[in-house]
Amino acid sequence: MLSPPLLQLLLPLSLLSTAHAVTVYGQVPFGQTSGLPSPTVTLTDANGAVSVPTPTPTGPSTKPLAAYDETILIPPPPPQDQPLAYTLNLPASNASVPGISIMQHGSFYGFSIEMSVVTQLSTCYFTNIGGECGKLIFGFRESSGEERVRPLINLWESIWLMRSFMDSSHIQVPFLNLMAQIQQRAGGVHIRMGGNTQDFAYWVDSIPNGHATSKETSDPKNPTLTPAVLYSDEFFYLAANISSLVNVRWYLGIPFNDTNWRLTIAEKGQAILGDHLIGLQAGNEPDYYLGHGHRIEPYGPTEYANEFQNLVQAVNDNANIPIKNMLIGPSLASGPWQPQQVWDVGYLDRFKDVLTAITMEHYPSNNCYVAYGVGSYVDPQETFKNFLDHRAGQELVQPYLYSSSLAQGLGKPFIMFETNSATCGGLPGISDSFGAALWALDYGLTMAASNFSHALLHVGGQNVYYNPFTAPPTNQSSFNQWTIGAVFYSVLIVSEVFGKSNVSQIIDISNSGIYTPSYVIYDNGALSKVALFNFIDDKSGAHDVTATVTVDGGQVPSQVWVKYFLADSVSVRTNLMWAGQTFGNKFQVDGRLKGDLNITTIPCDQSANQCHVPLKAPSFALVFLTDPLAADNAGSQTPNAVTFETTAFTKTVHTATVDPSVLATSNGHSGKERGMLGSTSPGSVSAALGLSALAPSLVVLLAMMCGAAVVLSSYTH
Repeated sequence: MLSPPLLQLLLPLSLLSTAHAVTVYGQVPFGQTSGLPSPTVTLTDANGAVSVPTPTPTGPSTKPLAAYDETILIPPPPPQDQPLAYTLNLPASNASVPGISIMQHGSFYGFSIEMSVVTQLSTCYFTNIGGECGKLIFGFRESSGEERVRPLINLWESIWLMRSFMDSSHIQVPFLNLMAQIQQRAGGVHIRMGGNTQDFAYWVDSIPNGHATSKETSDPKNPTLTPAVLYSDEFFYLAANISSLVNVRWYLGIPFNDTNWRLTIAEKGQAILGDHLIGLQAGNEPDYYLGHGHRIEPYGPTEYANEFQNLVQAVNDNANIPIKNMLIGPSLASGPWQPQQVWDVGYLDRFKDVLTAITMEHYPSNNCYVAYGVGSYVDPQETFKNFLDHRAGQELVQPYLYSSSLAQGLGKPFIMFETNSATCGGLPGISDSFGAALWALDYGLTMAASNFSHALLHVGGQNVYYNPFTAPPTNQSSFNQWTIGAVFYSVLIVSEVFGKSNVSQIIDISNSGIYTPSYVIYDNGALSKVALFNFIDDKSGAHDVTATVTVDGGQVPSQVWVKYFLADSVSVRTNLMWAGQTFGNKFQVDGRLKGDLNITTIPCDQSANQCHVPLKAPSFALVFLTDPLAADNAGSQTPNAVTFETTAFTKTVHTATVDPSVLATSNGHSGKERGMLGSTSPGSVSAALGLSALAPSLVVLLAMMCGAAVVLSSYTH
C-alpha cells in the first residue's frame, strides 16, 4: 500500500481535477460549536466524508469568538409614565413642513469594512478539495491504530495550482446576496474599505497564493493593535468584480501614516474601479494620531490641515490620478478635537474644491478596557438602557448639526463615515441584540433627518460583537453558513424607508416621549410613509401602544400597509423578523430572506380621517400609505429579487446553485489570470493552456490511486 510520504506527494496532484467530477459531502457535526477558535478539521472517514471532532475545550479557547457570543442582558424595566396612545397629524405635502431634510437615498446606510478583513468577507482565501472556503488538514491513522492529525497538505500555503481559487474572481455568495437585498430596495450600496489599517497599507506587486491582502505585524503604538496590510491589484479587482454583480460603490483611503505619500491606492482605484470609486479618505481619525504615537508634538488641526495641503499638491502633481477632487475629510473621531477646531483653521475654505464629502467618525460607547486594557470598564448591563430610547440618537447627532449645515451650504455630502454601537469591537449582549437594531434604526433616521447624507456601519473580523454580517470561521465553512448581526436589519429597513426614488425627505415628528419616536417620510413631495418605534420591553402587552395617523390638508387612504420588525425582547439576537421574514440565526445565513412576506393591512376610518397602528413592546413599524408592492412604487419590494448562488455543490447541507449564464457574463477575474480562466467553474481552464490542459487525465489516475490507498489504509489499520 502507499505510505504516508507517498501520499504527501500524490495528494496535491489529486486536487487538480476537482472541478468537474468530485462531490464532497458536508457533514454537520453532532456537537456544534459556538465559533470556538480553531477546532481541528480532519479527513479520516472511510466513506470520504468530512468529519469534525469536537475536542474538550480547555483554557482560553473555551471562550466563543465575539461574533458568536451568546450573552443575554436583562432588559430595563418598562417606564411607568409612557402614554399608550398618541396622534400624529401629518401634512399631506412637504410644502408645509418646516425643517424637513435634504433629499435622501435608499443607500443612506452602508458599510465600513476594515481593510484587513475585506477578503474574509468576500473571497475564498483558498478552496479545499470540495470547493469549500476553509482550512482542511488531511489526517492519517498510525500503525498502532491511534488516530492522529498530521498535516499532509496545509491548503493555506497550498501549491500554486490552487491560486485561481483565492483571487478576486471568487466572491462569497452570501455577501453578494446580502448586498443584493439592499440593492433591491435602495438601488445600490456604499462600502468603504479602510479603517485603522488603511494608514499602514502598502501596495505590493503580488501576494503569495494570489491573495488580495495580507496582514503584517501589528503596530505596537496603536492601542487597537491594528495590523499593517499589504494589498495587491487583486484588492481592486475584487471590488470591481463585486460591482459587476451588484451596484456597490466604493470609498478607499490614502495611507496617512507619514507624508511620503503612497498614492498607489488612488492611482489603481481610479484606473480599475472607474465610476464605482466615489471617494478617497485623507486621514482616518487624525485627532488620535498624536495619542497613538503616529505623530510627534506639536500636532493639532493646523498641522493636519497642512499635511492635507501637502497631499493635495502630491495628487495634483500625479498624472496617474486624473480625478483630483475625490478627497474626503477630516474624518475626526471627535475625541481630542472637535469639528469646530478644524473649521477654525480654515479647512473648509482651503479644501472645498478638492473635497467630495465632509466626514466624521464616532461611536457612542467603547469596550477598549476589556479588549486592550485602555480607559475604564464599561458595564454592558448598566449601559444597555442608554441604547433604548430616542435620546441616544439625538445626543449622538447634536454635536454635528452645525457641521452638517456647513456642508449643506457648500453643496457637499455630510457623512458619518464610521460608526457602530461601541468602538474596540462592540459590547457583549448589546451590539448584536434586537435593542441594538432598534437603536441603529433610530440613529440612522435621526442622522437622515439632520441632513447627514450617508452613514457607514463598521464591520470587523470574528473578534467583534457589532458586525452586521460575519463569515463563518474558515475551519467551519464546510458545515456552517454566515451569521447576521441584528444591525443588518437596520440597514435593510432604512433602505426601504427611503427606497429608490432618491427624492425622499424625512422629519422627526416625535411627540409621545423618548420610547416611541416617530418620523414621517415624503417622496417626491407627497406623504409616503410613517416610521414608528416602541423601545419598551414588556411581553405582557401592558406597554403595547397605538399611533393614530391623521392627514392635514388631505385624507387618509382606505387602508395602510404595515411592515413590522419584531423580536421577543430587546435582549435577544435570534428569530428577528422583518415583515414575516428572517435571514436566519447563527451559522444559518446564505443572504436570502426565509419565510413568507407578511405585510399587515390595517383599514382606516376615512370619515374620521384616522388610521390606528398598533405597536407591540418592543417593535418597529414602517407604515406605507400606498401599496409597497405596486409596480409604480419607487420603494417597493419586488417579490422576485435577484440573488446569487454557488456554482459547485460541495456539501449536502446549506447548499446553493447559481445560474451559470449569470456568472459567465458577470463575474470578473484578476488582472493576472483573467486571460487564463476560460470557465467560471472552479479549476476549469481554457484549452489554450497547452500542457496544463492535459494534466487532468493523469491526475484522474493518480487521484484514484490516492483514494484507494486512503480507503484501504482505514480498513487495514
